[in-house]
Amino acid sequence: MFRRIARLLTAIVMIASGAVVGVGATAGTAHADECYTWSRTLSQGASGSDVTQLQIRVAGWVTSGERLSYDGQYGARTAAAVRKFQAAYGLTADGVAGPATFSKLYALQDADCTPVHFSYAELNRCNSDWSGGAVSAATAKANALKTMWKLEAMRHALGDVPLTISSGFRSYACNSAVGGSSTSRHLYGDAADLTGSPTLCRLAQQARTHGFSEILGPGYPDHNDHTHVALDPSPYWSAPTCGI
Repeated sequence: MFRRIARLLTAIVMIASGAVVGVGATAGTAHADECYTWSRTLSQGASGSDVTQLQIRVAGWVTSGERLSYDGQYGARTAAAVRKFQAAYGLTADGVAGPATFSKLYALQDADCTPVHFSYAELNRCNSDWSGGAVSAATAKANALKTMWKLEAMRHALGDVPLTISSGFRSYACNSAVGGSSTSRHLYGDAADLTGSPTLCRLAQQARTHGFSEILGPGYPDHNDHTHVALDPSPYWSAPTCGI
């Protein structure tokens, strides 16, 4: 808690500094964030691993049905996602990732790069090493991180209402034990089952604008007690009770 407060105070200082130096300045490497530090301002035309890191964090700020690629290329869609992120947090929505944008991201991430309101433990109640699924342990964990950042965006859009995750990554053994589908996205680490408040229908409806390509909820077989969100190469939404 104290670390998050200190980070928030640092972010406020950096945002104020960013307002003075403008978007042409570097991100301010003196911050040296525990998770990841951007060392340059990013805008359309930029490319590199720092763009990929940005895309991971803004992929939940897209339009209905859209999915942002993690390709390291700062194109129009990345710029649009950055603008939505900036607007959501009261920043100048210019689509340029500079000091103020990075400061907000620093305030939103923990030392392990997870967003402050979610953790790896929440996305993996199966086993601690992320092994035994449909992809390598490293890939499953990386997929879970991307899912958490989308959930962070969704949480904020819902008014910062806490989201409860009942299931995340599953190995084949864990998936079989709970009667999961043999093709479940839980095996890939990019799925999360949500319960509690807000309503399951509200969760299913909101998920449409946060980069989730698979949304299953009330009215879909065996999904009346949770809303399932995931990143599926073959997009599919079904929550008949919710009008989806």
